[in-house]
Amino acid sequence: MWEALEQTPWVKTLGSTGWMYAIIAVSHYLMMFWFIGSIAVVDLRIMGLAARKRGVGELAQTLFPWAWTGFTLAMVSGFLMFATDAGDWAPSRGFHIKLTMILLSVVFAIIVQRGATKWAQTPEIPTSAKLIALISLLLWIVTILSASEIPSLEGLG
Repeated sequence: MWEALEQTPWVKTLGSTGWMYAIIAVSHYLMMFWFIGSIAVVDLRIMGLAARKRGVGELAQTLFPWAWTGFTLAMVSGFLMFATDAGDWAPSRGFHIKLTMILLSVVFAIIVQRGATKWAQTPEIPTSAKLIALISLLLWIVTILSASEIPSLEGLG
């Protein structure tokens, strides 16, 4: 199935046209920075380390729509990049680790998003919320590292 995807005309064109692939790759990384950066600011605010003059709920409501837009565009561009070498990437254990890390990170981003409004209504942000935000931030750091290192470790990309 993955080899067939790789051989479709539009994927072959994308993979063999340098400027097209470069636009997709740059878009992918830009959207990931946009997405993860937005989430990181909220995580850091919950931990009391950034944007202290902004309310947690207000900041989350402002940034999360932008974050999820970036995430959606990053997933689309990531799929396009994947499609050009799908036969090599799909069976890769490292690629599966990367996808697992993304999933875990997204789950914690959703937990933070849902909790932010509730935590903002308390007199002080609970320690458990700060721990969740810290785990979210650390997961994103590990996700970035896995995404950038796995291709070289696997000999792919």
